[in-house]
Amino acid sequence: MRNMSVVEPEANSIPREERLIVALDLPSAEEAKSFVAGLGGVVTFYKIGLELFMAGGYFELIDWLTRQAKKVFVDLKFFDVPETVGAAVRALRNKGVTFATVHGNQAMLEAAGRSKGEVKILAVTALTSLDRGDLDDLGFRCDVAQLVLSRARRALEAGCDGVISSGLEAPMLKREIGKRLIVVTPGIRPVENRAPDDQKRVVDVVQAFANGADYIVVGRPIRQAADPRAAAQAMQNSIAAVFPD
Repeated sequence: MRNMSVVEPEANSIPREERLIVALDLPSAEEAKSFVAGLGGVVTFYKIGLELFMAGGYFELIDWLTRQAKKVFVDLKFFDVPETVGAAVRALRNKGVTFATVHGNQAMLEAAGRSKGEVKILAVTALTSLDRGDLDDLGFRCDVAQLVLSRARRALEAGCDGVISSGLEAPMLKREIGKRLIVVTPGIRPVENRAPDDQKRVVDVVQAFANGADYIVVGRPIRQAADPRAAAQAMQNSIAAVFPD
């Protein structure tokens, strides 16, 4: 029987050190820079979201990260009228941004797809902080998996490059849609650390990639570790075991 913790060679086109994306959910750009410096060469890909956007110095931080030879994921989940979404995405072009998120309807996704240039657009399917009860409250009566699959298909049709999706839905996405779709999985928790928090639909590192994720996003398990660099290195070691040379 094939070892499900090892991904087949054809899936290895992404440099494995880039598969770990660390979320810089910190109060200021200066704290983010200090944190990145502390992780050093262990991490090469960073996600910056709303907290840092509101703190100020967001685009300066993007410039700083790219000067450090880091890759950048802009996670602002654009949701507005299509013209505004398109303009926001265009503003990210030629800034060294690799990924950006859109969390909207088909017209918004299409506007992002038309405007993306070299930026890869990721559509949000269902946030990993939501469970069945939350989706019921929001008025989604369909099965979570079917909601995710429908949104992923519509995202590709709109010109997006991939989706943000729980590792629980990744196998279905890869089975139904295949390699055309980039799957970025947040809500990663170490198998030995499943303390309750606001992430509800979670998997660990090895399970995420075995399920078909192309990248994982990790925040608190690294940021709040006693030794963040060691925690990040441990995750990179797990990824290296999944994607051996």
